[in-house]
Amino acid sequence: MESVNLKVSNAPFVRSKDSIESVMYNVALALAPATVMSVYLFGMKALLLTVVSILSCIGFEWLMDKARKKPDSCLDGSALVTGLLLALNVPANLPLWMVFIGAFIAIVASKHVFGGLGFNVFNPALVARVFLLISFPAAMTSWPVPAPFSFDVAIDMETAATPLGILKTEGIETMAASFSLMDGFLGNMNGSLGETSALALLAGAAWLWYKKYITMHIPLTLIGSVFLFTGLFHLIDPGTYASPMFHMLTGGLVLGAFFMATDMVTSPLSIRGQLIFGLGCGLLTAVIRLWGGYPEGISFAILIMNSFVPLIDRWDLNDRKALQQKKQTTS
Repeated sequence: MESVNLKVSNAPFVRSKDSIESVMYNVALALAPATVMSVYLFGMKALLLTVVSILSCIGFEWLMDKARKKPDSCLDGSALVTGLLLALNVPANLPLWMVFIGAFIAIVASKHVFGGLGFNVFNPALVARVFLLISFPAAMTSWPVPAPFSFDVAIDMETAATPLGILKTEGIETMAASFSLMDGFLGNMNGSLGETSALALLAGAAWLWYKKYITMHIPLTLIGSVFLFTGLFHLIDPGTYASPMFHMLTGGLVLGAFFMATDMVTSPLSIRGQLIFGLGCGLLTAVIRLWGGYPEGISFAILIMNSFVPLIDRWDLNDRKALQQKKQTTS
């Protein structure tokens, strides 16, 4: 009997000409406009934080590969993307040792504990962000005021609340007096490095869409559900609830919708599953923003829906099998 060499791997069994390296480095390229804008707005502290985040993630990736006796994957681009996303999810004045801890949580506790790239259930950068937010709430909610061209790392940055924070604590009138939609679109507002310029993020997202690394099913469903849900309550009580356009351009909605909710590993496989996933992320984000204890909810929403992805994929697969069997019996 002729022997056959079989290669055992995990689902999904999707074939593509693109390698892991090409996908990851293109995602990093897509994040470049937001990264450059963050350095322009927050100066050398943002650049230093981003470099520390990237190097820490790559270092932990290398250590875990050695510890698990796996082939080196520290330069395949996945740790680079995680480091970039982690940096874009924290304020520019976060102490660097906290960034180092965040990198450990992202790479070791959120990725390699589950088996490495392709096995993690939750988005590593978001797990690290939520861990840092819960562990160090004061540092993670100290938002520096943008100061373009302030490239002296020794300068203490002036801090103030984000637009979402002002809305939550001081009301819509105070928020409206200090914020314009153009500020949110261009990036002239407080927030994490990746929460500022919607324009820079959309430019990067357009590149990923052009390269066909993402589809618009999750982002448009997520953003659309936030728009409709917040818009409904704005129509009911505009004196209490901000406009849906405000919610579109503030916080981490654009970053989360296009760069983290679309993660290939932690999002559903089918179009129908992606629509359900995006809808769930959007509704949870809106609920947390409107009535939750935190001003922002996109991180929690994506992580919660990450946990439902295996169930969504299984339900969708079983439903398709049942439909196929029904067609076969009736034909």
